[in-house]
Amino acid sequence: MSFASEAELEDALSAPSSALLDALRTTPGDILVLGAAGKMGPTLARMARRAIDALGLHHNVIAAARFTSAKAEHALREAGIETVKCDLLDRRAVAALPDAPNVIFMAGQKFGTSGAPSATWAQNVVLPSIAAERYASSRIVAFSTGNVYALSAVSGGGSRESDAPVPVGEYAMSCLGRERVFEDASLRRGTPVAIVRLNYAVDLRYGVLVDIASRVLRGEAVDLGMGHVNVIWQGDANDWALRCLAHASSPPFVVNVTGRETLAVRDLATRFGALLDRAPVFTGSEASDALLSNTSLAHTTFGAPSVSTDALIEWVASWLRDGGPLLGKPTHFEERTGAF
Repeated sequence: MSFASEAELEDALSAPSSALLDALRTTPGDILVLGAAGKMGPTLARMARRAIDALGLHHNVIAAARFTSAKAEHALREAGIETVKCDLLDRRAVAALPDAPNVIFMAGQKFGTSGAPSATWAQNVVLPSIAAERYASSRIVAFSTGNVYALSAVSGGGSRESDAPVPVGEYAMSCLGRERVFEDASLRRGTPVAIVRLNYAVDLRYGVLVDIASRVLRGEAVDLGMGHVNVIWQGDANDWALRCLAHASSPPFVVNVTGRETLAVRDLATRFGALLDRAPVFTGSEASDALLSNTSLAHTTFGAPSVSTDALIEWVASWLRDGGPLLGKPTHFEERTGAF
């Protein structure tokens, strides 16, 4: 399979599963996506819209963000999604947002943390506090990250939800702060919450696989310092996050969202080299630990991802061979010290 255009790609990324339709039957009402203008927000909002339409319901999907790109906002409106321009750090602006029984919280900041840590803490802790207060009576699915865990032994299968968080660096610490804000709201106010620890989603325009394949294609060295990774098709991550609405609870439901396999970066680069007719170049060497997540709970709850790693690798290689557009937003997955 290959994608002839971004439109085809975004259709695939936003296709709802039958399991999502079943889940949304149990969580009726409008869906509000806070921070909907990022890498994942637009396709998640479109998936929610398509699922509601497939169910024959008349609920709204509302996307709230600053929307610095008029094109992105227009595309959401064309897909039948209501958009609201909003600075989510502005309490009065958030208070004026529509009520909604279902909230997907996707706002946050990662890159630039090293240069402006206070802004990251504001985005990742203060902003969630405002949202948690405003939507105390809603179900909330809050995106988080596997960065809240310590690096774990490659042979151990990854960190589990029951493991104590050991965040490294201010970005990871602020993300744990975000989780604690929603946890506090859940315990004090009874807000049903689900926390999605994502690590890493793959679109064909960005993601760990795109980072590795692009370096191979350009003849650049692939850093083996973070020698192993987990990945998941962004469409599956969207689907599982929306299905988490049905699992929101007090205390919060916490789940790792990524693929089942522990993937070796060296093997991925070698595979891309064969597909792109390039000999990969490496730098550094593999450590015995990496940022890895165990997904036993996710796969018990949601089943296996619909797109295999092999398919993702082939799709990424085909997209790059065909000169498909990229977002130009590297993941910096190789960072081991938490400095973003």
